Amino acid sequence: MSPVMPDEWDQLVALARREVAATLKSLPAPLREKARALPVTFEPWPNDALVEEGIEPDTLGLFVGGDYAEGEHSVIPSQIILFLENIMDMVEGDEEEFRAELRTTLLHELGHYLGLDEDGLFDRGLE
Repeated sequence: MSPVMPDEWDQLVALARREVAATLKSLPAPLREKARALPVTFEPWPNDALVEEGIEPDTLGLFVGGDYAEGEHSVIPSQIILFLENIMDMVEGDEEEFRAELRTTLLHELGHYLGLDEDGLFDRGLE
């Protein structure tokens, strides 16, 4: 994992923001409202602290905080973190595949927010 140049990172974030917005817009209205309340942040890859906590360095996305049912009772605020460099590396730089994988990763992590476990996500094709 080598760092990207600032201009490349800005372009990658802009592409990711557009894909997140399009994905959220495509959701059914009740789900869209829940999803839009959940912050989505972008990082190149998991930082050292996350890796020390057991997150794999090549992780594509991460949901942190309490799920929707827990609401305000979570210890940390709920959010989705998308690791853009990891996603781009996985698709070997293909922009169309990047957008598709970002969408899948976002929906996977959104599923965690909504209370789905890995089996539930697998059953919906979001593994």
